[in-house]
Amino acid sequence: MFPEESNLGIFQPIIGSWYESIENPEESQRRVLSDLVKGYEKTRYGKNHHASKIEEITDFSANFPIIDYRKLNPYLAEVQKGDYSVILPEPLVCWVMTRGSTGPAKVLPATKTHLEQIFTCGARALVNYVLREKGFELLTGKILNLNFPSNVHTTITNGQTITYGYSSGTYARLNPMFDKVSLLPKQEEIDALGPGISKADWERRFEMAYQRALNENVTAAMGVTPVILSFGRYIKKKHGKKPEELWNFRALFCTSVRKIQFKYAPVLRRYFGQVPVVEIYSATEGVFAQQLDDLPYVTPNYDEYFFEVKTGRGTKMLHQLKRGEWGRLIVSSCMFPRYDIGDLIEAAGKNYFRVIGRNRLPTLLEHRLFRSLFRWFL
Repeated sequence: MFPEESNLGIFQPIIGSWYESIENPEESQRRVLSDLVKGYEKTRYGKNHHASKIEEITDFSANFPIIDYRKLNPYLAEVQKGDYSVILPEPLVCWVMTRGSTGPAKVLPATKTHLEQIFTCGARALVNYVLREKGFELLTGKILNLNFPSNVHTTITNGQTITYGYSSGTYARLNPMFDKVSLLPKQEEIDALGPGISKADWERRFEMAYQRALNENVTAAMGVTPVILSFGRYIKKKHGKKPEELWNFRALFCTSVRKIQFKYAPVLRRYFGQVPVVEIYSATEGVFAQQLDDLPYVTPNYDEYFFEVKTGRGTKMLHQLKRGEWGRLIVSSCMFPRYDIGDLIEAAGKNYFRVIGRNRLPTLLEHRLFRSLFRWFL
């Protein structure tokens, strides 16, 4: 199923523990929770919820309530004043913001450990694809960078003025992997065009990316899925050619929205050619899963995050869900315990999952209707 360990080479630190965790998710999740609790013990939030007394997974769910961004806000206000230990096990490195595509933009802290997890897990989809397909030529070309700007607003933390921006651009700018795998254009070039996200702003970014990449060996695109699609449409409309006619894409690595394989992939291929669309389940709060093989599902990063699902029959660990079971995804990370990410997830069996969409009434109604119509095939 996985590449031989001897063939992982320099990619072992990025991909090795993920493969191991898929083989034994129960043991991996126990180790992750044990490490997370040690971090929570350092925070006042963790002390208030008796983190030091947690010995079993059942203790964790009993002691720590499920929280969401609204409930985090009072703690984040204290972090902004300089008191990070109210809820964070370590100092923050920067602030990042969401796109606000489903509501007001959220602004969240990012710690050193969180960033390291983002960089490691964010690279897994690319590395796994290269190893599985033996497509090392992908790494010799340029990767089209279509992320949001990372320089948008300022805030004052602990008396210091700090600039922050969208998480996708911030993570691209800080990721040391991209010193080895060339992003085109560089995130700094994107930021130089300004923080706006109007149609005119995006057209300036797209035109700059087009001009910079025109005579380059572009082998992939990576970024927010609707932006990649908008780029393809812009190039066709403005320059009369599809991206597939200008560059030799090997794959598209698509993030930040739900239903990538079912909603976006067919349309993307109209512009970029019949290439693999590799799904990455990511959010500002973390990179939680990525596509393992050709099946249109994602497989969790069991070795970095602790996953629970609140179903209609109670809360279960993610890996315990049987095929067809679904519910609200609850993620415990190096920053926040039992965080309701706001997504609904469904098990497809054998550590494959599908992110249904945001936890909203239209999504719930749509999914229940789908299941009632196709229950004999599930």
